[in-house]
Amino acid sequence: MTDAEWAIARDAMPVPAWLEGRGGRPEGYCHRQLVDAVRYLVAGGIAWRAVPADFPAWGRVYAFFRRWRGKGLVVEFHDRLRDRVRQSAGRGPEPTAEIIDAQSVKGATSASATSRGFDGGKKVNGRKRHIVVDTLGLLLAVLVTAASVTDRGAGQTLWARLRERHWRISLVWADGGYTGCLVSPATPGGLRWRWSNAATSPRASWCCRKGGWWRGRSRG
Repeated sequence: MTDAEWAIARDAMPVPAWLEGRGGRPEGYCHRQLVDAVRYLVAGGIAWRAVPADFPAWGRVYAFFRRWRGKGLVVEFHDRLRDRVRQSAGRGPEPTAEIIDAQSVKGATSASATSRGFDGGKKVNGRKRHIVVDTLGLLLAVLVTAASVTDRGAGQTLWARLRERHWRISLVWADGGYTGCLVSPATPGGLRWRWSNAATSPRASWCCRKGGWWRGRSRG
């Protein structure tokens, strides 16, 4: 993390209790080092014990992450940075539109059988990640389930969680997997849905390279 990046991240980080006089013991390591270690681990997809010796001991890094995750500070830190990115792009901090989709991935051999399932449509035995982003592609919510869970079923849980934090959303882009009972609870609130696949669209159309639209077979 560069000095410029840290200056922005430091202002967005929640203030520790001991700095506000609310008790607690001061951290033994610099927050910048701990955040850098967590970012390195996520970017590389490595195990906690594989954190390089250039960072604090892996046990301290894991304890820092676990404590922040348990108190909701990781989510708060992420949301503050996302709001800053939206404002720098000329948008309001609260999104009014979202895009929801899911992807099934093969489960690792170390994953327990209870956390995995079989997606008959994609022919994948593993897990499924359900993700909601704004129109800039910034993460709003995520839910990981067994691959056997349908988009519609997980979407209801994900949507209820999302409405608690982002109540201004009024437009949703989704595919045909989210039709049916997921749409009806939100309809009284004035929510608008836009379907991204031709099977659920009133007119089958594709966008050409010059920005025009036509009906018929896709031309790549």
